[in-house]
Amino acid sequence: MYEWPREAPDTDAAVLKQWLTGHGWEIDPTVFMTGARGPAVQVRRIGAAWQDGEPGLLILPGETVEYDGERMHTVVRPVTGAAAG
Repeated sequence: MYEWPREAPDTDAAVLKQWLTGHGWEIDPTVFMTGARGPAVQVRRIGAAWQDGEPGLLILPGETVEYDGERMHTVVRPVTGAAAG
């Protein structure tokens, strides 16, 4: 699992890139979005052509991503603290 933090600095992007590469995925360099909570990244299989049906995955600030051996997907984490009430 990899947690993409809110307000992710360049060092977090480097760590994510290394983690993705180890699983055969990459950050899509053509997609970059940033918002009030930090950057979002689009990831895809290394070498995947968008025409082959591989949709990729958009990782938003604060999301946790898991690789199941075939696909990347976001993990739903339980709400804790004040937000849970």
